[in-house]
Amino acid sequence: MKSIRDLIQTEELDQILGNPEVVIVDCRFDLFQTEWGREQYRQSHIPGAYYAHLDEDLTGVRTPQTGRHPLPDAEAFVRLLSAWGVTPNSLVVAYDQNGGAFAARLWWMLRYWGHERACVLDGGWEKWLRERRKTATEIPAPSKGTPWLTPKNDWLISTEEMASILGNNQWKIIDARAPQRYSGEEEPIDPVAGHIPGALNRFHGFNLAPDSTFLPPETLRKQFLELLGETPPDHTIVYCGSGVTSCHHLLAMSIAGLGMGKLYAGSWSEWIRDPNRPIRRGNQP
Repeated sequence: MKSIRDLIQTEELDQILGNPEVVIVDCRFDLFQTEWGREQYRQSHIPGAYYAHLDEDLTGVRTPQTGRHPLPDAEAFVRLLSAWGVTPNSLVVAYDQNGGAFAARLWWMLRYWGHERACVLDGGWEKWLRERRKTATEIPAPSKGTPWLTPKNDWLISTEEMASILGNNQWKIIDARAPQRYSGEEEPIDPVAGHIPGALNRFHGFNLAPDSTFLPPETLRKQFLELLGETPPDHTIVYCGSGVTSCHHLLAMSIAGLGMGKLYAGSWSEWIRDPNRPIRRGNQP
């Protein structure tokens, strides 16, 4: 049985549509067509859902030192949650069209800021449509919530901390990108190809079954424990291209009952800002 703490099933969400304590957020996005998700949302979405644009809502101010998707500051995130009507009692349900690849970013942000009642719709928009559940075109008006945020700062790893950890066998670093990007064979987004030395590769898509639902908790647990070996989950650091799909691994680890690893939010796109930082190419850590 999949954990309702982290995931909600389509039939469960369907039963609570319209509940004022339920806040639904559509996180559909395409890195190469950044307005695609918003257009799709305007055409059709789960009734009552708000829209979260990765670049505008779930990302902070970019600088020459940051990666492509730095986290927003607390003030900006409070404004966003307030406009969605989020209160400490709200159940926030995030969904997308990528098996949770973007929705997991919002899930992680909520958990990081201390809002525990957050989950991802298992199977997302595609499963919702396959089951012919209700959709809407009406865009809900901004609300006025009262979010309460207390960050868990020990969930984050900075670039400086990452650099100091390299070669330390007490830590396990996981790269959540596709194998071709990890190896440096392909790099469609960032200007430098390769991976952080010592990082193991596990593509975030491996957390999913063919129907884009998450694998059972016991399967995820077995796979992650094999990957981590003797390293405890809280000494695991996950990164990707810009700190988005890496959250999918943190969600999977939580579903598996392994607790929360740490996020290198700057990820590869921040690591390569300094040409003096080491990189590695090929399939070996």
